[in-house]
Amino acid sequence: MSSVFARVVAVVGGGAVMVRRATQGSHMPAWGTAPAIPAPKPQGAIPTLKMPTAQGWTGDQTPIAAPGLKVNAFARGLDHCRWIYVMPNGDVLVAEATNAERSARNVFDYAMVATMKRANAMGVSANRITLLRDRDGDGVAESQTVFMSGLNQPFGMALLGDKFYVGNTDGIMVFPYVEGADTITAPGQRLTTFKPAGHWTRSLLASPDGRKLYAGVGSLSNIADQGMAVEEGRAAIHVLDLETEEDRIFAGGLRNAVGMAWEPMTGELWTVVNERDGLGDETPPDYLTSVKEGGFYGWPYCYWGKVVDDRVPQDAAAVESAITPDYALGGHTASLGLCWMPAGTLPGFPEGMAIGQHGSWNRSKLSGYKLVFIPFANGRPSGPPRDILSGFLATDEKVSYGRPVGVTLGADGKSLLMADDVGNVIWRVTGA
Repeated sequence: MSSVFARVVAVVGGGAVMVRRATQGSHMPAWGTAPAIPAPKPQGAIPTLKMPTAQGWTGDQTPIAAPGLKVNAFARGLDHCRWIYVMPNGDVLVAEATNAERSARNVFDYAMVATMKRANAMGVSANRITLLRDRDGDGVAESQTVFMSGLNQPFGMALLGDKFYVGNTDGIMVFPYVEGADTITAPGQRLTTFKPAGHWTRSLLASPDGRKLYAGVGSLSNIADQGMAVEEGRAAIHVLDLETEEDRIFAGGLRNAVGMAWEPMTGELWTVVNERDGLGDETPPDYLTSVKEGGFYGWPYCYWGKVVDDRVPQDAAAVESAITPDYALGGHTASLGLCWMPAGTLPGFPEGMAIGQHGSWNRSKLSGYKLVFIPFANGRPSGPPRDILSGFLATDEKVSYGRPVGVTLGADGKSLLMADDVGNVIWRVTGA
């Protein structure tokens, strides 16, 4: 019944897409430090709902690597692989989890749930972390075993000394770790409690001195649709002091901050943020930004600095304090993965940030579905984006072969690893 309804929704949505293309035209992609962001056009009761059917890869099909690069499957046969963590000994850990199935709240929500299932963006969560090993160094993992199981939508991971931290959707857990361990079965200790559901991913990043953990906690809803009380503690980056176990909000107004990375020259924390839906193809753009301690970035009252969202009951003081992000990443690209890429990691690429763009659903022409690179100079974004991997989406936009999520440096320092949660593959990118 759900699949039939999803097809009906696709037909209705296709009609809405055609109308919006005809009446609103097309806009230049909103990218860069000074993006041209179109005026908002609220979509009302029938927002644009367009997602490709998840197809996966067949045979020896792969994403398209940029000139001078090549790509191979580091590991296949995973179950909604989302996030990657490379251990000091070269072991590669992969968090396998997905948006859990839930009951729909209304007709449109039922349409969304049905569409997400068709796009393989919702289902039964594996709730595990898998261990991949490439002992012979040929760029392909020869072993794939369960490292941890029975978790609650795990996502972020961090190893500090003999303690292994996991960002479950409902909080940060810590487990004892023995170097080179094949598995962790010991019970964990809860360090924080986060509200689950909604934007459920909980990325983790350790401070350079190893004394703190930063965690991304996304909003429950699009624009505080159920009120601000249920959003308390959400739409923020938290910081946990590992000595005192004190958890506090580091920065707020970040609708769904997922990937985080340290920029080495300035020492600043950077993140990628998924912005709100329902205002048009390029409005507002997702973004890459440095994160100021105590800073407020607008959600839900405004976006891209102080552009007010009239759909939301306003807070003038909050709007006045809103910080403009550093770099726009295009409307609804669902930029999730983020890692700092030193110069020389890939041939022909300077230093900068690699970003996994999971791909849009709320626009008439799909966006994202790429692994992109933003060059940096003197600690700031310094030029237009470049593709690292593309080809995840069919040219007619009807099916997706894969969807990029987490990205990190390979253990050799000369490769990138990227999780593809539709293809169920970890891709490895190196020089050709």
